[in-house]
Amino acid sequence: MKRERTLTKLRAPLLCLLTALLITSCATVPITGRSQLNLVPASSMLSLSSEQYRTFLRKHKLSKNRTETARVQRVGRKLQTSVERYFRERGLSSELRNYSWEFNLIQNKSPNAWCMPGGKIVVYTGILPYTKNDAGLAVVMAHEIAHAVAKHGNERMSQMLLTQMGGAALSSALRNSPKKTRQLWLSAFGIGSQLGYVLPYSRIQEYEADRIGLIFMAMAGYDPGAAIPFWQRMSRNPGKGKPPEFLSTHPTDSKRIARIRQALPEARRYYRK
Repeated sequence: MKRERTLTKLRAPLLCLLTALLITSCATVPITGRSQLNLVPASSMLSLSSEQYRTFLRKHKLSKNRTETARVQRVGRKLQTSVERYFRERGLSSELRNYSWEFNLIQNKSPNAWCMPGGKIVVYTGILPYTKNDAGLAVVMAHEIAHAVAKHGNERMSQMLLTQMGGAALSSALRNSPKKTRQLWLSAFGIGSQLGYVLPYSRIQEYEADRIGLIFMAMAGYDPGAAIPFWQRMSRNPGKGKPPEFLSTHPTDSKRIARIRQALPEARRYYRK
């Protein structure tokens, strides 16, 4: 009985602490307005993002295909301009403060792409047979950029810090458990093949990235309708019994395509050829 009373006394302040932490660490997703958990300061996310991006590029080979590399750079810059314009017109430019955009094409047969905080983007050559053209590539890159500006990676990293590290600050987690923390980081941003696992985005995050990405690509001058045939091509990928990495973090099915169809009228209001 004495032990139970002691545990009860300990649980109460702990629950209060966690409740206060959750209340004071809520952020709002730009564009959709959804509340999300965000325990990690933007400065910490950007600093670690830059470090991890440099590490990734040192360990992987850049594509030597000048035409496709130029395509990634061209589409990326147009999307960057549209994102910055969207945020500027709504008085949200501070959300992109200290972004340092980069677009790189990596020689890798995996159909994959991702974007870290700060606009650090990687496209794998293995996804190019599915993108087909600039518009198809814009679908992929705008979707990944949407994950970044909606701070989905921050949200997932915060959830993992809370559940796996007791709500430790990122700086403390890196200091006390550097290897585990960096693995969590890579998993949070869908860069997990070398770790043996990838943490899927939630359906809510996926639908947000679809909707936001369609708006960004439309503003950049790409027909948002190109998203439907792209996801249809990806869903037909045989995968040899295992879905490609891009699909393991981005579930695609008839419901998703139906949601994209529903979002197209909104996105097309931003479309200018």
